[in-house]
Amino acid sequence: MVEVFRTTVKKTKEANFLIEQLKSYFPGSRFNFDLDDCDKVLRVEAESVAVDKVIGLLNEVGFSCAVLE
Repeated sequence: MVEVFRTTVKKTKEANFLIEQLKSYFPGSRFNFDLDDCDKVLRVEAESVAVDKVIGLLNEVGFSCAVLE
């Protein structure tokens, strides 16, 4: 399953930090950011994506995150 999110992440350093955090919460899942996209896209690949938890994690550290329709 693949889920795509719109975020407010702007810097590579922030994206790398968030990827490490997400990996610790969701082992075996794959994450990447496309910071060149206007929506600062976070792509999550996993057997099952816990959308609310991904959004909550980013919100906890000060970033906006929403499922990209």
